Amino acid sequence: MRNRPTLDDIRQWPATVNVDQAAQALGVSRAHAYETIRTGQFPARIVQVGSRIRVVTSTILALLEQQA
Repeated sequence: MRNRPTLDDIRQWPATVNVDQAAQALGVSRAHAYETIRTGQFPARIVQVGSRIRVVTSTILALLEQQA
């Protein structure tokens, strides 16, 4: 897994990001992220845009700031 982005990095991200970026920020694998999305247990808000899944950046930040 690549290095996790910092909170400052994530604050610069667009309003939504792909699942790979969200997984990296949360420190989980891509496979785990998709599994938790499938089961409704992903900790951040997701938005389905057609067949694509996007993750709301502000909810990623909220989760990480709670842990900081």
